[in-house]
Amino acid sequence: MKCRLCKSNKLTEFLDLGHHPPSDQFIKKKDINSPFYYYPLKVVMCEKCKFHQLNHVVDKEVLYNDDYPYESSKTKLGYDHFNDFALSVIKNYNLNSKDLVIDIGSNVGVLLAGFKKNGIKVLGIEPAKNISKIANKRKIKTINSFFDKKVLKKIKPQFGTARVITATNVFAHIDDLHLFMKNICFILKKNGVFIIEAPQFLHLLKKVEFDTIYHEHLSYLSIKPLSSFFKKFNLEIINIEKKDIHGGSIRIHVSFKKQFNINPSVRKVISEEKKYKIDNKGVLKNFAKKVVLNRMKLTRLLINLKLKNKKIVALSAPAKGMTLLNYCKIDKDFIDFATEKSSLKRKLFTPGTLIPVTSDSQIIKSKVDYALLLAWNFSKEIINNNIKFLKKGGKFIIPIPKVKIIDIKNYKS
Repeated sequence: MKCRLCKSNKLTEFLDLGHHPPSDQFIKKKDINSPFYYYPLKVVMCEKCKFHQLNHVVDKEVLYNDDYPYESSKTKLGYDHFNDFALSVIKNYNLNSKDLVIDIGSNVGVLLAGFKKNGIKVLGIEPAKNISKIANKRKIKTINSFFDKKVLKKIKPQFGTARVITATNVFAHIDDLHLFMKNICFILKKNGVFIIEAPQFLHLLKKVEFDTIYHEHLSYLSIKPLSSFFKKFNLEIINIEKKDIHGGSIRIHVSFKKQFNINPSVRKVISEEKKYKIDNKGVLKNFAKKVVLNRMKLTRLLINLKLKNKKIVALSAPAKGMTLLNYCKIDKDFIDFATEKSSLKRKLFTPGTLIPVTSDSQIIKSKVDYALLLAWNFSKEIINNNIKFLKKGGKFIIPIPKVKIIDIKNYKS
């Protein structure tokens, strides 16, 4: 394998999470006894450009199949985040009804809906057939396709070039980033902006957010290597915003050179990453030790609770939670069931650990003692939505960044 940015073959492994099934490949009951595939989940750093990335790629046709179960923004926090995103872009770049916004990996169209209701032309590109159908039913024009030259040659004559292209939690999913950026340049206006949003590697490192690592996330973003990479396409980073979503994300604004002034935030973030020494092998080795320690603390807690005959469930079933369950080997011997807001995952079983997935209402009906909060990055909203569980004596287990128990006595709304 070669680095996705600079093509160097000098890659150093610093974290090995073992072999995992794809995190969004939930299992149907009829297939529960069928064999399923596990793939290596290892993170490496490029010795040349210092970019952090997975060293094994699962075929995209496997990851984004017709039964893809992820719907964006099933929480109010997520919905508000995307709506505010759209409003800020409209304001900052003075968009009007003649401008086109393209969202790559647009899912059910939540981000594009924020643009559309403000009179902006929108177009989604979404590879999952079932998800693109939902978006089109919601009147968000969405093409069921991967973002490739073939589809862009059809889009450009019909829709024109884009003033804004967004890729929220998509850029980090791309294996061939050179081809991807060539396609961006093909469909982006000269005065256009390409906006990436994804988890920041610095935040992942500081908060030990190892569950952010799964096969869809091929890259873990930091600014210095990305700046050098974008220069190859006559592009530059003009602004960076920090967002709390998904445990700590960055929103990176990219444009063709000399189209916009460069915001001081760019230099500031590069300085922060340098200060924390995110490319230092000792820092990365220490991070790997903290990941192992987190696993030990969490599994010890769950074993002790089961020895006391406590009933434990998993609240929510996000992709990141599947990394945690499989890495920590937390299966149906520990967890009676998982709950999920999205109907796309209910009545299925978690990949690898085979925990049945049901609705959130079961947490009250089934007299649960503890709920392991897999979507810990939305913990405040999820706990508020399940405050009845706390009041009845139930307790939440927060697994990351530090293992802790929340009950009615120590909960702060």
